[in-house]
Amino acid sequence: MKTVWERMNEEESAKLTQFCEEYRQAITDAKTEREFVTNSVKLAESMGWRDLKTVKGPLKEGDKVYAVNRGKNLCMFLIGSEDLRNGMNILGAHIDSPRIDLKQHPVYEKDGICLFDTHYYGGIKKYQWVARPLALHGIVCLKDGTSVKITVGEDESDPVVGISDLLIHLSAEQLKKPAATVIEGENLDVTVGTIPAAGEEKDPVKVQILALLKEKYGIEEDDFVSAEIEVVPAGKARDYGLDRSMIMGYGHDDRVCAYTSLRAILDTEQTKRTACCILVDKEEIGSVGATGMQSSFFKDTVARMLAINGNTSIVDLADALTNSKMLSSDVSIAYDPLFPEVMEPKNSAYFGKGIVFNKYTGRGGKSGSNDAAPEFIAQVRAAMEKDGVMFQTAELGRVDAGGGGTIAYILGNLNMDVMDAGIAVQNMHAPYEVVSKADVWEGYRAYIAFLNNIG
Repeated sequence: MKTVWERMNEEESAKLTQFCEEYRQAITDAKTEREFVTNSVKLAESMGWRDLKTVKGPLKEGDKVYAVNRGKNLCMFLIGSEDLRNGMNILGAHIDSPRIDLKQHPVYEKDGICLFDTHYYGGIKKYQWVARPLALHGIVCLKDGTSVKITVGEDESDPVVGISDLLIHLSAEQLKKPAATVIEGENLDVTVGTIPAAGEEKDPVKVQILALLKEKYGIEEDDFVSAEIEVVPAGKARDYGLDRSMIMGYGHDDRVCAYTSLRAILDTEQTKRTACCILVDKEEIGSVGATGMQSSFFKDTVARMLAINGNTSIVDLADALTNSKMLSSDVSIAYDPLFPEVMEPKNSAYFGKGIVFNKYTGRGGKSGSNDAAPEFIAQVRAAMEKDGVMFQTAELGRVDAGGGGTIAYILGNLNMDVMDAGIAVQNMHAPYEVVSKADVWEGYRAYIAFLNNIG
């Protein structure tokens, strides 16, 4: 099977380069769910999209509307020529990524060093997060109803923070531990300062750090109780490889699928069936909560759209969902020749060979997977072929080697056809993940083909 690179002409190669540069900048600028939603809405509004809350009359063909849930969940709809009750073509991706979060009472001093206490979020190899530059992103919500945005460590003039590791000279006992415990979860605390405040006897370094936070952001120690501050890798996503064929950066899982899905619906002008893009939070911890895919927000938003056009029956909503078809846009595992023992070569995804379709994900006998219907897979194959999109199929490694899940089953539970479809990633869940630019481009093309060609 040829690669995307071998198929392209000079014109398409230029488009790929431009698109991937825009993507590289997008994940550099948005390292949290809130930042991704904010930037996505700004881009959508610049292209004529409207907040669903502002819609007064019936929705008609060509209308472009969006709805935001708590700043961390976004649904977008391009109204098609067919009745909404005939179903939608949906792209769904998550915009949260594994990271480290500050605890509710994070600030403490120990032996002359001020640290932030943390709790990691999602599945990480804890040892990968030490001894590297980290940044702080998030918001602090004050009792008066205002919020303070915090970003430290991204501007070149900013300081960075980090998590210390034990020096190799004294690591004999540490290195005997299994990789899972060589760094303990309670030791993922972030170093933030060492200068003591003048005249303070108790925790003088902590006092100094709190004074800096008060001066710059106007926040007190108690305000961390109502804060959401994420510790993420500092710095830009970068071209990777001497040939610049890949991108290394934080949060490819799953913002590479979120961005390509977002761009696919923004760059689509007209469709027969209503096109939809869902961007959700909390997938890495089970899709729970008000902003996760298990929330009723998406279903409630569809119900409101139906009601705007006078369709208020519960059967109308059931029809709209049952007749919909979805690609659960989530990343897949890229074959790594350094770790062939967990791969099954015939059913693995390879860099440069296009978007990856996973009939099922899950683990241990497909547990937790959606397991797409072959009739739907055939429709998707035909849609890709119509636009000349290159695709490959894969599983999540060898049987019983491990596994993972996506949001696919949650939409499947609404009685719609769903299949996992995403972009192959190396170093998944590491602070810096890697994708092929060819696959990013082909993923974008695949999502457009799905929106346009599935009937």
